[in-house]
Amino acid sequence: MIQMTNVYKEYSNGIVAANGIDVQIQQGEFIYVVGPSGAGKSTFIKLMYREEKPTSGDVIINGINTAKLKSHRVPYLRRNMGVVFQDFKLLPSLTVYENVAFALEVTEEPTVMMKKRVMDVLDLVGLKHKARMLPDELSGGEQQRVSIARSIVNTPKLVIADEPTGNLDPETSWEIMKIFEEINTRGTTVIMATHNRDIVNTIRHRVIAIENGKIVRDEQRGDYGYEL
Repeated sequence: MIQMTNVYKEYSNGIVAANGIDVQIQQGEFIYVVGPSGAGKSTFIKLMYREEKPTSGDVIINGINTAKLKSHRVPYLRRNMGVVFQDFKLLPSLTVYENVAFALEVTEEPTVMMKKRVMDVLDLVGLKHKARMLPDELSGGEQQRVSIARSIVNTPKLVIADEPTGNLDPETSWEIMKIFEEINTRGTTVIMATHNRDIVNTIRHRVIAIENGKIVRDEQRGDYGYEL
């Protein structure tokens, strides 16, 4: 599903955030991306959803080489993926329902089908009863659930999460992980950058560790491997 070949990314300030990355990721995998702060984790996942372009090398997502993709084609690439951020990135003036439905509007989904799909994913994340509320009426954990619902409402093949539990308390973090596990069991590939040692060591999946822009460890059912 994802293939990076000899990928380099150097920013204008001279920082090399990807330094010869080679990796393959199959459909349906659940992968943790770990490593010290500033190691290149965020760049690694931003290359996947074309927030960043490599300086050199190939990043192929579902057969599309994003390194060569024209900017106006990027929205079409992202229709098959969902992205979840640490700071939620919800639209404050829209209700929970409207925030999730917003991701479907560009697909010209029929209204009846759109409403059913939105309510189904809100039910999955346990927020069907709060569909009419605004983001600032929700807790941080609830806002993150809305963010997840928005990322999966178009049934993507791939969900990319950048520190999705970073701003949440431990109990809420486990609840969020249950949702990611459910998404994954339904066949969606999940790639999650995280500093949460307990989650990585308890819910075992493939672990890709990055240091200084390089993959230094790639293990099936790996552990976190870093001291806090």
